[in-house]
Amino acid sequence: MILMGIGDEGGSKLETQIKATKELGWKYIEMRGVEVAGHDKGNLHDIPDAAFDEVERQLKENDLGIYAFGSTIMNWAKTIETPFDVTLDEVKRCIPRMKRLGTKFVRIMSFKPEDDADTIPTAVTDRVREVTQMFLDEGLQPVHENCMNHGGMSWQHAEQLLEKAPGLKWVFDTANPIFNEDRSKDKPWPKQDPWEYWEHVKEHTAHIHIKDCTWSDEKNDADYNFPGEGQGRVRDILKDAHESGYDAGVSIEPHMVVVFHDSGSSATEEDTYNNFVEYGRRLESLIADIKG
Repeated sequence: MILMGIGDEGGSKLETQIKATKELGWKYIEMRGVEVAGHDKGNLHDIPDAAFDEVERQLKENDLGIYAFGSTIMNWAKTIETPFDVTLDEVKRCIPRMKRLGTKFVRIMSFKPEDDADTIPTAVTDRVREVTQMFLDEGLQPVHENCMNHGGMSWQHAEQLLEKAPGLKWVFDTANPIFNEDRSKDKPWPKQDPWEYWEHVKEHTAHIHIKDCTWSDEKNDADYNFPGEGQGRVRDILKDAHESGYDAGVSIEPHMVVVFHDSGSSATEEDTYNNFVEYGRRLESLIADIKG
């Protein structure tokens, strides 16, 4: 398994993301948002050229690579009503930057569904298929995350999306099923089962996100935990992946100090850095224990 972390979970600043990765002795970052000195924070495919040049320079200087782009392509902040040009422009910015950094994988999604939706509109599968092919034509591999999107509504919806977008692979997030409703079932929709979801997508999985959480009925929200301490079946899933010969990326996404998609969530750079490093060390220990 190739260990890394989603960079901005360790800190917004480029220097902090590099420092946290080197502290753990890892060689790769999965970069999502990044703040480069003199520029506002933005996604790796959106920051200005001068900022991207600096990212490339500092990565080379520190002998680090970008394993995957954590793109915003068709993510939960967009719906099928979002003009498709927005998506196409993101893809077109992403491709040359991936090639410059020698990055093979890019995380994509499939738009936020309506609150009462339980099917994937044809327009969504058409867009996902087109985006998938755009990356494949350039020798790059898109991976779809089970999140707050159409492909994340259940494992059945994931299988449907994979069938409709040939060549698409999966990035499996261990915690997302815990707070996402299973829209394949009758209402009121229950929450998803991480193990059940994993069993049905593991043969398509080319990348894994490790986060863990425990659902709280009282809060109607999840509390985030260290890996293996929540309801995400992290140990079981990693054990099964190991025994199945999985040798690709495993990326930490702690969410314990700050939640990326929660605008009310904030923390100091030091707090996120310290949590990221501890989380990474706990994951290493868990994997070592699994391997015996």
